[in-house]
Amino acid sequence: MLSCPRPTGRKLAMAKLFIFGLGYTATRIDRALGKRGWTIEGTSRGATTTGGILDFCNGAMVRDGLRDATHVLSTVPPNADGDPVLARYAMEVRGGWIGYLSSTGVYGDAKGAWVDESAPIVGSGGTGRRSARAEAEARWLELGARVFRLPGIYGPGRNAFGRIAEGKAHRIDLPGQVFSRVHVEDIASGVIAAIENDAPPGAYNLADDLPCSQNQVIEHACALMGVEPPPLQALDEAGLSDMARGFYLENRRVANGKAKRLLGWEPAYPTYREGLATLLEDLA
Repeated sequence: MLSCPRPTGRKLAMAKLFIFGLGYTATRIDRALGKRGWTIEGTSRGATTTGGILDFCNGAMVRDGLRDATHVLSTVPPNADGDPVLARYAMEVRGGWIGYLSSTGVYGDAKGAWVDESAPIVGSGGTGRRSARAEAEARWLELGARVFRLPGIYGPGRNAFGRIAEGKAHRIDLPGQVFSRVHVEDIASGVIAAIENDAPPGAYNLADDLPCSQNQVIEHACALMGVEPPPLQALDEAGLSDMARGFYLENRRVANGKAKRLLGWEPAYPTYREGLATLLEDLA
């Protein structure tokens, strides 16, 4: 098996990453590290125990897979009962390199201000999705994890072009509203940078360089497609789901300076423009 070089010159012998939740984002990490000679094993919802993809509920096989893992990454969000990974496997993920994919939603509404990793987060003692995430983060940090806080994720199969084509894109009349976002491949490169540089435990924002309104993204995507943008609507007129509506009720800009400094990470898609341009090429 090939070793994975670190910038320090040391080599990671027999490197193996165990991933809880081999979903949309984690499969990009799997693919990239697999090309470097890593062994990858992990869980997927409803998976059969074949091909390195294990059923999360098959405790014996999961624990066996964790036994020789040099690195562990969880992408599984908390549910109403807390973090399901820690509930079942907290003892087995102790030690070694640990990572956890979280959300910039833990910052709550910053009224358009910039937030970095030193900003206060929502309390973990409350109720709701943000509090559950904050509580899960706190537990992973206690284990020495690198916690990656992610804003809106887009990439192949999950982007403005698809929503426009399906008639599901919206332009909401909320002047001054801004969001941050990140291309899925930039998440993968950020996590891999943290592994290869043996980044210290703690929180890291992985976001692009240009927070902006969702309206700007939709308008730019429509221009690239040569179609008219959807009409501007009031929030109450758009018929959004509770989750989507909650997305619009928060307003913040996410700073990525810490990840750049400590991980040596630079997003390949620093704004939505580069990301959409590449995704449009994929549609051609």
